[in-house]
Amino acid sequence: MQVATTTSPAAASAGTSNKASLQKVAQQFEAVFLRQMIGAMRSASLAEGIDDSAATQQFRDMADSRTADAMASKGAMGIAELLLKQFGDRVSDTPSPTVSDGPAPATSA
Repeated sequence: MQVATTTSPAAASAGTSNKASLQKVAQQFEAVFLRQMIGAMRSASLAEGIDDSAATQQFRDMADSRTADAMASKGAMGIAELLLKQFGDRVSDTPSPTVSDGPAPATSA
C-alpha cells in the first residue's frame, strides 16, 4: 500500500468544502441542542391542560423543531459560531493525502 497525494475531483471537492461542511454541521448541532432545550422546558410543565392529547403533543414537537431550526439558522445562541472558532483552525481548505492501492516502491533488503 502506498500513500500518495491525489487531485481527483472527489478529493478536491472534499477539501474545498471542509469549511462549509463544518459550518453546516455546527449549525445542525446548535439546532439539536435547541430542540433538546425546548423539549426540556416543555416537560417542566406543572399541570396538564385540557388540550393535552397525543396529536397536540406531536404538533408541539414539530413546531418546537421548526423553531429550533429557525433559531439555529439565525445563530440565536451563538453555539455554531463558537464551534467554528474552536474547530475552524483544524480544518484546512486543501485536500489531505489519500491512500492508494498502487504498487509499493521496491526496496532492497
